[in-house]
Parts: sequence; structure tokens; C-alpha cells
Amino acid sequence: MSRNIQAIRGMHDVLPPQTSQWQRLEHAFREIALAYSYEEIRLPIVEKTELFVRTIGEVTDIVEKEMYTFTDRNGDSLTLRPEGTAGCVRACIENGLVHNQSQRLWYAGPMFRHERPQKGRYRQFYQIGAEAYGMEGPEVDVELILMTARLWRALGIEGLRLEVNTLGSAAARAAYRDELVAYLEARRDQLDDDSRRRLERNPLRILDSKEPRMQEIIAGAPSIAEWLDTAAKAHFTALTALLGDAGVPFVVNARLVRGLDYYEKTVFEWVSDDLGAQGTVCAGGRYDGLIAQLGGRPTPAAGFALGMDRVVALLEQDERVERARAPHVYLIAVGEGAERQSVLLAESLRDALPDVRIRVNCEGGGFKGQFKRADRSGATIALVLAEEEIARGEVGIKFLREERPQASVETTALVEYLRDLGIINQQGH
Repeated sequence: MSRNIQAIRGMHDVLPPQTSQWQRLEHAFREIALAYSYEEIRLPIVEKTELFVRTIGEVTDIVEKEMYTFTDRNGDSLTLRPEGTAGCVRACIENGLVHNQSQRLWYAGPMFRHERPQKGRYRQFYQIGAEAYGMEGPEVDVELILMTARLWRALGIEGLRLEVNTLGSAAARAAYRDELVAYLEARRDQLDDDSRRRLERNPLRILDSKEPRMQEIIAGAPSIAEWLDTAAKAHFTALTALLGDAGVPFVVNARLVRGLDYYEKTVFEWVSDDLGAQGTVCAGGRYDGLIAQLGGRPTPAAGFALGMDRVVALLEQDERVERARAPHVYLIAVGEGAERQSVLLAESLRDALPDVRIRVNCEGGGFKGQFKRADRSGATIALVLAEEEIARGEVGIKFLREERPQASVETTALVEYLRDLGIINQQGH
């Protein structure tokens, strides 16, 4: 007998009741994006491999080790997207969205990287991203950070730490690169294999190494702050001042670089100490050269991506957050006529009370079995229909979460009765 087929390693199912937390995150972000006038864009999961090689950088772990790349039937090299910004920029250039105009866009969906699966890191993972094009001042950088801060408040997530830094301009990084290479070359024998490989082609990436034995070397490396140009310094000074004025606590982390080649000037991360080694929940910054790099006109750009899997993990750790979207009402029906009537009654209630969540039994059984199901569902009340109630034009009311006597209500008065109960406010909307 053959074994059951299982999910691919690192690509996991999201099951109820956890899906309720995903929905909660998605709904909260949609509302906040709308409040900041960001519009949704929906992007392909598969792109030409060249797109990611040109944007992320050839000498990166993502391109060299982690991308899901394949040759299609036409002989084209295609890749499952490992991140969202490159595809968003490609779409904007291709569709003329950044020609003499600014854009505020957001997207959500799965990304793919062939990494070693661990808590908070999967091979299919989900991101929400926001991108702002055509605005070069620090105000939009701060706006993006404020969006995320507002999201944490809306979700009730506490304890996240905001870290910020600046990478300066391309010219400043080139000058800093020479100094950093000289420092690292003098310590080549102490570098791990990945750092030696990066030394000649992308030495700044070494600062992003999580290898424990590299941390002392990284701590002693020269700081990019000494090579910053006047414009980058002014941009970062204005950004930190505005964050202070907005009341957003932050720390300046001079070693924060980001793992993608296209970042410059502002970089930031929201970090949690409750997720183990994978503590970065949201990361972003500015990438003014990326649109020109992909063939568009030079256009300032900034954005962020947050890991939905990691945000949901934080929500599940918070005992104050409800774990399931239980129904408000469970409709019990015994008898063939009552079962048919229960479906129609539920529809009329949904029409009149669209915010009330109603579950109809639809599984048969007697009163005792159905009451057990109603209780397990987490519903606040059960509506009871039997042939007798139908004959009298009434519905029985059984309170499942408080000690109150069972009641009967005329069917014509049921909507008003449920509205007066305030069960949405009691249970949470």
C-alpha cells in the first residue's frame, strides 16, 4: 500500500483556527494601507530569472543558493519570486506607472526560497509589501515606518524594536568598500567560507553575516558613517528627527545593511526577541537606483516587506488575541422540516445582521448531540428550531457562555432580539 503524499519540506499548510490570525492581519493591513492611500497591485509568482539576478545581486545567497529556478518548455529560465520589490518595479516600468507620476502600492502573497526550514523561516513564506515611488524626501521613509507602527498597534503586538541606519549614496559606499576590504583582507584567515567568497565582489554583505565566529570581526570593522556624503547625512538626520517628533522609539544600528543589493540611504528593521534567531519581522528602506537599473527613468523609491508567518507567530504568543473566529450563533434544528427551515432562517438573519457569524448544524442528530457541537464551536448562543417552535412561529434561545434561562422569541422579533443582545461586542467582531 502506497504512503500518503505529504507537503513538500518547508511548505506548510495553514489550518483553522490559525487562518483566522492570517485573516486578521490581512484585514488590518488593508485598512491601514487604505488610510495611507496605498493601492493594491497583484503580481505574478513566476518571473524571468534575469530580473532577480539584476536586482538582488549575483553574489547573494538568494541568487546563488536559494532561488527556485527552472527552464520552461520554451527554454526560458524562470524563477519563483524570492521577494516582491523586483516584480513590483518591473510591473511599474512595463505598465508606465512611474512615468512622470508618483505611486503608493502594496501587495501580498507567497515568496519562495530554498533555505533550511526552521521556526519563522519556510521555503514558501508569505509577505506583505508596500512600495512608494517618485518621492525622494525622508518624509515618505518615515510614512512607511509609521504605517508599520500603526499596524503593530492595531494588532496589539508589543515589544518590537525599530532599528534604523543609512547606507549613504553609491559613491559613498564605493569609498567605504575600499576601506572595509582592506580591513577584512588583513583578517582573511579568520573569515568563514561565505565571507571569503563575498570579499572581492560584495564585501558589505559580510556585515550581514549571522555566523557566530564572524561577530567579533564585524564589530571591529570600520563604520560607513565616516564615509557618508552630505546629502545622505542630511536625509538621515531629518528622518531620525521626524521619527522622534512622531513619538516612534528607535535605535541606530550602524551594522544594519540588509541582504539585498539595491538598498541605499535609509534601511530599517522591526525586530522581535520572541522569535529566536529569525527575529526580523519587517524590513525595508530606500532604493533610489533600482528603477533605472531595470531600464526605467531614474526614480526615487522606498518600501518595506513584512513576514506574515512571523507576525502570525507573534499573534499566537499573545494570550490576549483570540485564536479562532467562532460563530456568534449556532443554529440547532431537529426534524426534517426544521432542518430545511434553519437554512432559510440563517439566510434571512445574515441579510439583516451582516456582522453576525452564523453556523447552521447541517449534520443531523438529536438535541443532545447538536448542543455539544454548538458548545464546541465557541458560539455565544444557540438558536433552537423544532417542529413545535415552527408551529408556534418561535425560535428557542439557549445561552452557551453565561448562566441564563432558555428563552423563546417570536421569529418576527428575532432580528431585533439578537441586535439588542449585543453578542458581537461581547465576543469580539
